[in-house]
Amino acid sequence: MYAIIETGGKQLKVEEGQEIFVEKLEGEEGSSVTFDKVLFVGGDDVKVGAPYVDGASVTAKVEKQGRQKKITVMKFKAKKNYHRKQGHRQPYTKLTIEKING
Repeated sequence: MYAIIETGGKQLKVEEGQEIFVEKLEGEEGSSVTFDKVLFVGGDDVKVGAPYVDGASVTAKVEKQGRQKKITVMKFKAKKNYHRKQGHRQPYTKLTIEKING
């Protein structure tokens, strides 16, 4: 069984036992998170939402809160003596999908 959920402005296909990285969510390590925005539930019985499936949810456990590797952002304009260098580390939450209810 699998589901397509919406979180952090993105849509993800998830299965039970899968580890995923999503945009930062509130929650301590070891706590549980429930996603109610389920767009699709697949398997033996297929359910398609309009836009969301009624009564469907996905439960996940928070494994880790962290930040990705640093990326460097450069702005540069030729012949104008203009350049800016900036770094960015995007925060993320690592989740393990425990149960798909649908």
